[in-house]
Amino acid sequence: MSRISNHSWKMIVMKMRYFCVCLCVMWQLLGPAYAANPRYASIVVDVQTGRVLHQISSQERIYPASLTKMMTLYLVFDALHRGQLRLNQKIPISRWAAQQEPSSLGLKPGDWITVEKAILSLVCRSANDIAVALAEAVGGSERRFARLMTARAWSLGLKRTSFHNATGLFHPKQMTTAHDMARLGIFLVKHFPKEYAYFKRRKFSFRGKIHKSHNKLVGNVHGVDGLKTGYIRKAGFNLVTSAKRKQKRLMAVVIGGKTAKWRDQRMVSLLEMGFRHANLNQKS
Repeated sequence: MSRISNHSWKMIVMKMRYFCVCLCVMWQLLGPAYAANPRYASIVVDVQTGRVLHQISSQERIYPASLTKMMTLYLVFDALHRGQLRLNQKIPISRWAAQQEPSSLGLKPGDWITVEKAILSLVCRSANDIAVALAEAVGGSERRFARLMTARAWSLGLKRTSFHNATGLFHPKQMTTAHDMARLGIFLVKHFPKEYAYFKRRKFSFRGKIHKSHNKLVGNVHGVDGLKTGYIRKAGFNLVTSAKRKQKRLMAVVIGGKTAKWRDQRMVSLLEMGFRHANLNQKS
């Protein structure tokens, strides 16, 4: 029978202690938050391996709010690749688009915006009027575009997701899961690596005004380079975040935050835990 060296035993004990500490930290940070908030859901995924590093209620159906715009942008990026849209193309603002509730750029019927500025307005400001304008440019109408969104979601394997608008404004049947949103984030990174760079933007200018991003983690948390915030009253504060450190990329989702600050702090905790977990697995 082979003997285990003292060095090997020390390594095993150290890893067991580290694992126990991680479990305690996870329980202290995440257990009480979940128990006090039935809308809460979260997931952390290693993008390269697909391994789920953490999850709470990740398959429960929830309202996506403006996380919806991730799929809106997925179809816009696809339209750019197919030649249906061009970045410098001007798209009009319809009466229906101009009627959308905030967040918005406040454009009026007959105004126009280029596709590239429209993309940035969704990434940074989550502009509902511009989301509808893009939907109409790609699908002819927002209703038809929403059907395209659902069809694409299902073709990607996001079977618990259905869309009824391009904005994320409340619709009782517009639902998804934290798991599906994490996978959609991964698809954006992998299918559109060039366009994904838009999610790094912290601000953009339009008609002489600087619009800053709602996403406070980009540029302020090590490795974070996207993706999307969301909020409606029935959903709480939602966030999908992608972060890369060295050669390791994680995709994380927080659903049902009590406040934007609470949501952001939760996300930072999840990312730190996720990178520690991923690095430990890599060394073992």
